Amino acid sequence: MSHGYQKRILIYYPLFPFWVILYSSQNRTFCKCWRFFPMLSTYSLASTGCRLLKFSGTSIISILKVCKTLEQLYQVHAQIISKGLEQDHDVIAKFISLSNSLAPLNYSKSVFDRVIRPNTLLWNSLIRGYCQQNFFVNVLNVFLRMKREACLSDNYTFPPVIKACSNLCIVWEGKSIHGSIVRCGFEQCVFVGTSLIDMYGKCGETSDARRVFDEMTERNVVSWTAMVVGYVAVGDVMEAKRLFDIMPQRNVISWNAMIQGFVKVGDLGNARGIFDSMLEKNVVSFTTMMDAYGRSGDMVSARLLFDQCSNKDLVAWSTLISGYVQNGQPNAALRIFLEMESLNVKPDEFILGLSIHGHGVEAINLFNKMLTEGIVPDEVAFAIILTACSHSGLVDEGWNYFNSMKQKFCINPSPDHYACMVDLLSRSGHMRAAYELIKSMPIESHAGAWSALVGACKLYNDSNLGEIAANRLLEFNPENAANYVLLSNIYAAAERWLDVSAVRNKMRERGVRKIPGYSQI
Repeated sequence: MSHGYQKRILIYYPLFPFWVILYSSQNRTFCKCWRFFPMLSTYSLASTGCRLLKFSGTSIISILKVCKTLEQLYQVHAQIISKGLEQDHDVIAKFISLSNSLAPLNYSKSVFDRVIRPNTLLWNSLIRGYCQQNFFVNVLNVFLRMKREACLSDNYTFPPVIKACSNLCIVWEGKSIHGSIVRCGFEQCVFVGTSLIDMYGKCGETSDARRVFDEMTERNVVSWTAMVVGYVAVGDVMEAKRLFDIMPQRNVISWNAMIQGFVKVGDLGNARGIFDSMLEKNVVSFTTMMDAYGRSGDMVSARLLFDQCSNKDLVAWSTLISGYVQNGQPNAALRIFLEMESLNVKPDEFILGLSIHGHGVEAINLFNKMLTEGIVPDEVAFAIILTACSHSGLVDEGWNYFNSMKQKFCINPSPDHYACMVDLLSRSGHMRAAYELIKSMPIESHAGAWSALVGACKLYNDSNLGEIAANRLLEFNPENAANYVLLSNIYAAAERWLDVSAVRNKMRERGVRKIPGYSQI
């Protein structure tokens, strides 16, 4: 048995008794290599230079380091269960960290929930997984559960929790967590302090952000940049510039923040001065200046900057095209579009950009031009054009494109395409047609379609259909407080106060708490 492996280890899976896994400790790879028959003896194993490995916590962790697919993850999980390692904190922490990137998050949570007394490391793994997937409400719920179960937090717990408050812009909850940080003695941790500065800055509380910044005994370039970005966010460009001037070290983010700050207040002269002073510019630097010149009507300067940018991405192309569209130069925009085509750059975003800026008819015409020139649209192109029809209220055109997907281009509409059509019909007041379309779906619908219908029912005061749609939406995500609020608002608009009370009682029974809103006004 020669596979080119060095230091080979044969790993026998009891749950899959007819397979042997060959693991190379040198190459850190493993594969399913042969069938394991009972007549295979210890002697024959030794003759191959391999040895049979009995799984332990250490070997599981070693295998997890090279696990690349969901199938491999499931195989390792089977071994964890069969070897009774479900309560091994080190193994489960490593497993959850990996499953956060390979498996759905409810899989990680189910593994976590089987641990009887999870330690801080395990809680942090689950919190970090929710944060990485932008499930910020879940981050806060897990943190509150962690506190209820009296598990101690550490300096790795707080940054993702603060980030959740920052992205939800719930400054009062953030201040409460700040108090916990002080009580736990982590206020001088540079990563925790930087997270607090970022949160306060994004929520418009620059005085609190500056207080944290000034009290930090150790700062890094990220801390300084977070403070500069905070000042820029509230329009205090001069204070941002004063801090920027005394920064011991700058990165491209801090440079770009200052450019965006001056652009925000309409000071193109200082914005260009900062831009010209940069030693290393990235595509964000060029795109920000291009957008600024485009808004001012100076498309000559915008085009020159575009030509100077060596690492153009789709955003840069779209920014230039949008500039021409906004300035009433559709022919120039079309020339850029054709230039994109010659460079094999996907032009779909251009169509969406036209519709967003109120040029729905032009977007339709351009898409039709693509079709007449023999360009075959893919699933993404159809999602873009359906979205464009939705933004412009072009119901008939949307139906034509939706029907042509399967009839003309042999593309089966996905749940996302159905959601686009539901959004188009709902926005145009055709809620019943949207509802019938969802019911006719040959595949399982997702929350996006029902959410669009609920929003339209609230807008057009259709409480009966809104109730049906909101309850279906709750089936998809029963822990999302926003869905309960939507249903409650629909009942309130119809003056069904007993139903409003019932929804609130259901929230309390399920432990769902509405995240309070926050305004910077």
